[in-house]
Amino acid sequence: MKIFVGAVLAAACAQPVLACDFCAVYSATEAQGNSGKGFFAGVAEQYTYFDTFQSGGHDQPNPDGEHLNSLISQAFIGYNLNNRFGLQFNLPVIYREWSALPEGSRVHGSEVGLGDALLVGNARLYKKRSIDYTFNWNGMAGVKFPTGNSHFLKPDLDDIAAGIGGHDLALGTGSYDGVIGTDIFLRWKKIFGTAGAQYNIRSEGTFGYQFANELSWNGGPGVYLALKDDYTLSLQAIVSGEYKQEDTIHGVATDDTAITSVFLGPQISFTWGSNLSANVGADLPMSIKSSGDQIVPTFRLHAAVTWRF
Repeated sequence: MKIFVGAVLAAACAQPVLACDFCAVYSATEAQGNSGKGFFAGVAEQYTYFDTFQSGGHDQPNPDGEHLNSLISQAFIGYNLNNRFGLQFNLPVIYREWSALPEGSRVHGSEVGLGDALLVGNARLYKKRSIDYTFNWNGMAGVKFPTGNSHFLKPDLDDIAAGIGGHDLALGTGSYDGVIGTDIFLRWKKIFGTAGAQYNIRSEGTFGYQFANELSWNGGPGVYLALKDDYTLSLQAIVSGEYKQEDTIHGVATDDTAITSVFLGPQISFTWGSNLSANVGADLPMSIKSSGDQIVPTFRLHAAVTWRF
């Protein structure tokens, strides 16, 4: 298949008018590790700022002046066995800092450490390419390991503030969890679109605490601002969201852990040759509905860099 792709690429590049677009799109998908045998590695960052207080799913004044900063840095390395199958290992490092003023007494703290590691296998389910058209469909499945510290899930620990509980601060779930997902990429000339979904299947972890199964998704339309033989630059509007019901403790549902959210924001992506891929973006909440008293995201920032060897 690698020879076939190379032959198609060579044929496209032999046509001066269409060469730039097709070669650049091929380079973009290669840099993201979508084709060919070899190693890839990178880092992904997500910063989330929480200071919007909700009670019963509605925004309310922040009673304790509380906020939470969350920075998740994911280092990852992977290997594509061939142009259809690959493996990837993610190891997150999480930093959380919080502050609140319950009952007039300032509470402040921070926590840093490893999160739950993820080993995932991915497969290309379908691919079709022409000079003007590209369609990729991928699937993935994996397992999360309880490498993150979950001591904040102890039932005898008091909540930090009205909207900040132990489940917000724990670096890990304390459980082995399954992960499945799928994504698609569709391009017509300089216009493209993406869509993806991931489902986390949780099991009971330490202290009898079990995070609820969680569905997350994202996607949206984009346009290539530059399509050159050696680099690409694109702009995309990303709609993303999550759905999670109540967590449980020894099978009994909690009352302040369910959430349904929708975010919208721009993302800029850049590739250089067939090796480097990078993106940066921002997410603003369009709709958030949470149960009980919770502090929810006010905005998110994210960035990632991938290098394919």
